[in-house]
Amino acid sequence: MFVLLQEAWAYALTHLPELRDSTLEHLALVFLSLGLATAVCIPLGIWTSRSAKSAQSVINFFNSMRVIPSIAVLFLLIPFLGLSFTSAVIALILLAIPPIIVNTDAAYRSIDPAIKEAAVGMGMTSRQVLVRIETALALPVIIAGIRTATTEVMASATLAAFIGIGGLGTFIVRGLAMYDLGIMLVGAIPVILLTLTAELSLGLLERQVRPGHK
Repeated sequence: MFVLLQEAWAYALTHLPELRDSTLEHLALVFLSLGLATAVCIPLGIWTSRSAKSAQSVINFFNSMRVIPSIAVLFLLIPFLGLSFTSAVIALILLAIPPIIVNTDAAYRSIDPAIKEAAVGMGMTSRQVLVRIETALALPVIIAGIRTATTEVMASATLAAFIGIGGLGTFIVRGLAMYDLGIMLVGAIPVILLTLTAELSLGLLERQVRPGHK
């Protein structure tokens, strides 16, 4: 293993510009897909939390998509969108949606109605209750869903390299083609480090926004 790490380090040093560009491509895929998924899921989760019938159909639909491998979704999109950055982003968005929408729905649904009634009694409008009270209480659970989605998307973004979009998966695909584990590690190790960094950062943020945190 130590020899493989040495080989990976040596290869990385001779391919630093490519490694930098691949890392930026990887992060662009992750941040764009997570940002769009979050922008869709939070309003949708608020809506489903107020309607049990809607929640069951919408959440079951997105949860059913989790059984489809990301690589399969990616290749299903190719006939419609081609070998494009858009195909990769849409596949990652579909992967990110289930944990975010499930947590968002659960977060708003679990808020004690008495708290909302008290806020209305204090003269708050419905919008103020939603933004200042409900969202503040729901935020830790929503972030927990984003943490789960980030872990899955960060790893799955490597699949974009299989359709020539780039990212850190480029080194993994190259290593597979050349039967070289050292080259594969050049792509795999940064993905692991980025995933751990995101996990720790979002975990800290989740604790910071938790009501009563000091």
